[in-house]
Amino acid sequence: MTQNQPELRLIRMSEVETQEVHWLWYPYIPQGKLTIIQGNPGEGKTTLALWIAAMCSCGQALPGMEQTTPINILYQTAEDGLGDTIKPRLMIASADLNRIICIDETEYSLSLLDERIERAVKSTNAKLMILDPLQGYLGRGIDMNRANEIRDVLKQLTFVADQTGCAIVLIGHLNKAVGANSAYRGLGSMDFRAAARSVLLVGRMKREPHIRVIVHDKSSLATEGKSVAFSIKNGSLRWVDGYEKITAEDLLNGGPANTKVEQTERLVRERLEKGPAPVKEIQNIIRQAGISPRTLDIAKKNMRDVISRKEGGHWKWVLIS
Repeated sequence: MTQNQPELRLIRMSEVETQEVHWLWYPYIPQGKLTIIQGNPGEGKTTLALWIAAMCSCGQALPGMEQTTPINILYQTAEDGLGDTIKPRLMIASADLNRIICIDETEYSLSLLDERIERAVKSTNAKLMILDPLQGYLGRGIDMNRANEIRDVLKQLTFVADQTGCAIVLIGHLNKAVGANSAYRGLGSMDFRAAARSVLLVGRMKREPHIRVIVHDKSSLATEGKSVAFSIKNGSLRWVDGYEKITAEDLLNGGPANTKVEQTERLVRERLEKGPAPVKEIQNIIRQAGISPRTLDIAKKNMRDVISRKEGGHWKWVLIS
C-alpha cells in the first residue's frame, strides 16, 4: 500500500443492513436526514418553522399525521432576537418552551461545521434542529457557490443527522433567477439540494396574498406529498384546505393558470351573462362546484364589472358593461 493512501475496503450490498425511514412529518421531513425549506423573504418560512417546532414540542399532530410524543428541538436563528421575536412567536404557537433550546452564540458564532451541533443534539436528545437561515451558518471563508467547499460542510451535517436520528431543517432564501426551474432557484451550489432528502418551497398566492403554500419540490425517500397551505394572522398560523394541487412552477408564478378564484369568476360570469341572478342562486352554483364562500367573496371583490342591486326586495348580482 502506498504511503499516506487509505486502505482499500469494499462493501458488498448483500452485507448492508436495510433501514426503515422514520418521519417527523410524513412525507415532508424525514428523521435523521437534511430537509430544506426555501422561499423568498417575507413568505412565512420562519413562522412555519416556529409552528412546526411548537407543535412537535407538545406532540401535536402535523397535517396528515397523528398525535405523537413531545420532542426536544434545537432552534438557531441568525436574524431574529430570541427575546423580542422568537419567544413571543413560540408563545403564540403555544409551544412547550422547556423543550425548545438554543446553542448560546454570545461569545462564539455557530457554523455548520461547529462540533457544538453534534454535542448539543446528543446532550439534549433533540429530534429536530432548525437553522434559520442556512446562509447565516456557513462559517467564515465558505463560498456557498463552490461545490467543493459546500460538500464538506453538508457531509458533516448529514453525518450528525444520520448518527443521532435528528431531523435537521435548513431555512434558505431563493435567488433572483426569475422564470428558472424551481430546482435552480435555491441560493448557492446545487449541492445543497443534492444533499437534502426533502426540499419544501414556500410562497404566496399572488391573488390571495394571505395564503401561503408549501410545495414538496423534492423527495428522495417517499412519493412527493400534496401541497399544504396555511395563513398567518397576528402571528398565528392556520392550516388551509383547497390548494393540494399547486405545483412549484405554479407557486413561483404566483399561482396556477386556473385557480379556484378564477374558476369562481368564470362560473359567476357564465350565469350573469344570462341576466341578473339572486345572490342565493349564485351561492348555490358555487357550493355545487365545491368552492368555499370565502373564495366567492374574493372573486366578487375582483370582478369590478359585477355589482349588487336590490330588486323586488331581494339582492341580485348584475353584470354591467
